[in-house]
Amino acid sequence: MLMSTNSYLEFYLSLLSWIINNGLWSVLSDTGLFAAPFGAIILQEWLSARQQGADEGNKGLLSVPRIENRLWLAYIVVLFGCAPVFPLSLSSVTFDDAASQRCGVSVAQPTETAWGTTFNTIGERSANVPIWWFLVHALSKGVTAAATASIPCTPDIRQMRMEIDSSRIDSQVLLQEVADFTRDCYGYSRSRLFTNRPLLDKVQSHDASWIGSSYLLDTPGYYDTDRSRTPRISWPYDESRDVSLPRLENGAGYP
Repeated sequence: MLMSTNSYLEFYLSLLSWIINNGLWSVLSDTGLFAAPFGAIILQEWLSARQQGADEGNKGLLSVPRIENRLWLAYIVVLFGCAPVFPLSLSSVTFDDAASQRCGVSVAQPTETAWGTTFNTIGERSANVPIWWFLVHALSKGVTAAATASIPCTPDIRQMRMEIDSSRIDSQVLLQEVADFTRDCYGYSRSRLFTNRPLLDKVQSHDASWIGSSYLLDTPGYYDTDRSRTPRISWPYDESRDVSLPRLENGAGYP
């Protein structure tokens, strides 16, 4: 049985958290504080026996089995829930990428990257895990994996948005045309939008925040009133549209 994680951050924090836990357990074991519950059990049963009346029989003999039962229970709790036993490293922790493989997403395993040796130790310190929490982690991750497997594979909208935001125009000519359009049309239309302050819903407000806005394109008073400040050879000169503007020999217009 192996411990599994679902992210590289969880992979790292699992080792870090158990290193801290081992440090706290070392403090408790070195100072003897871990035995405080045992002393509290003996003291509680002794006080309980003294509170009983004389008609209860031999109170001392009756209290001994109760003390033994509670001490054994506390000993089992300490042994399985507190004492670190299983070593925690790449041999006992795996990166769960079953959902990624099912959805066709490639995720590198920690052992395939430079993180593999890093996650075995932190500051040259390794960690051990108690038996109980090892089983709880494995069981909870199994339930989580089963629930995750029921989620259908859908496009990662956040990843798509990040890729779109990071994309760049390679064509220098197209890049210059976009810059010219932003300067001659989009900038002026956005300025009029802020000046007029029309009532926009959430979708329209988001739409008006980019250069290809359908609102600016379809609403009168915005893109339909803007024009290029420099002649464009791709748009022939139109006398009805470009009236009062100079006509060049190459026939370029002002769209």
